Amino acid sequence: MMRSNLYRAVWRWHFYAGIFVLPFLILLSVTGGLYLFKDEINSRLYDDLLHVEPASARLPASSLVRAVSADSDGDIVGYMPPWAEDSSARVIVDDGAGNSSFVFVDPYQGSVLGEVSRGQFGNLPLMNLIRRLHSLEQVGWLGNRLIEVVAGWALILVLTGVYMWWPRGRRGGVVSVRRNAGRRSFWRDVHAVTGVFASLLIVFMALTGLPWSGVWGDNLKQVINDAGLGYPPGYWFPVVESTMHMHDTVVPAPWTTEHMPLPSSGNDGNVAIDLDTAIELFDRKGMPPGYVINMPRGSSGVWSASVIPDKVQQSRTMHLDQYSGELLYDARYSDMGAAARMIEWGISVHTGQQFGRLNQWLMLLTCVAILLMSVAAMIMWWQRRPEGRLGAPSHVSGYRIPRGVLVIPVVVGIIFPLVGLSLLAVLAIEALLPAPLRARFN
Repeated sequence: MMRSNLYRAVWRWHFYAGIFVLPFLILLSVTGGLYLFKDEINSRLYDDLLHVEPASARLPASSLVRAVSADSDGDIVGYMPPWAEDSSARVIVDDGAGNSSFVFVDPYQGSVLGEVSRGQFGNLPLMNLIRRLHSLEQVGWLGNRLIEVVAGWALILVLTGVYMWWPRGRRGGVVSVRRNAGRRSFWRDVHAVTGVFASLLIVFMALTGLPWSGVWGDNLKQVINDAGLGYPPGYWFPVVESTMHMHDTVVPAPWTTEHMPLPSSGNDGNVAIDLDTAIELFDRKGMPPGYVINMPRGSSGVWSASVIPDKVQQSRTMHLDQYSGELLYDARYSDMGAAARMIEWGISVHTGQQFGRLNQWLMLLTCVAILLMSVAAMIMWWQRRPEGRLGAPSHVSGYRIPRGVLVIPVVVGIIFPLVGLSLLAVLAIEALLPAPLRARFN
């Protein structure tokens, strides 16, 4: 009887977690699955902007920038050199009101191919929308906090789901779907078997997505930096720090270093180097292809170049003194602390980059598994739902969950504070609901 009561209590929490996060999990799996193939989708949608016909020699970057500047009212703030023979160059233009755009230029002919808005992390328009939907930033400040709660509840779903799946002497519906056991058992098996095979990947996706969240992610970054496991302390010594930070000018910037202060250029009377010289210096120092150059901001600003390629071990950020061309900063993946390297690696796998096609398809299968489980859960709920009621598993009167089991939600709530607050909110709502209204939930 104790096992039965515990099962119903766990089932009740699994149900509540599912009711709350199901719409978000569907959104995350669809947008995440699309974002895994952002390069392929961009290549199809913006083929006329991204690709050009190779010719004998490329024009200097400065002449391409002048061609854009002549027809633009905005400020030129960055440049992206072509990374392949058939790639266009990109000039980044800021309109002064917080908006920026990519102007695509043929590096052989010098002709402007077109202009599109530049989104977060240097994304093109469609992928920027998909990423904002995926992170819930499309709905503003609250969305970023909500995604943290969803990730935490997803972990609760996995833990309670694995407990409910545990065979306990059963053979059917454990690792295979029973086809002749009735519709309800069929969908239960689809939900449970898919879930247990995908459980570790779902946990991985939830944990590696959390560093970008507003509360937990920022606190994690502070903790690992304070512990010397992020970027090394005293990195800028003896270089003078700027009041600007990496994320103010450098896009893309690694998660670990995005809030680091920029170095400052020392004006010793030298004339500032131009874009062509900066590119030559970056190339000479081994900057990997695909990097973005950010122009100096003000008299103490620096030339910055950054790249986050598919293999995170090749990511790199450099800053040059805008007058002397001296290398002020050169950070590679190997320079980060152990925790930062692990997190950056996790983010790279999460986005389907680290291991090429295999990585993309494995993460896509995880997204499909989440969708399949969500559909199966909705069908199961609809089949067992009493008319006019929510159909939550009934509360066992007088039953107290063992302390060892209660440790799990308590630990999750402590590690993820917003999840803990939401757990308390659910308990409070359930306790304060009038009996007639509570009956409609069961």
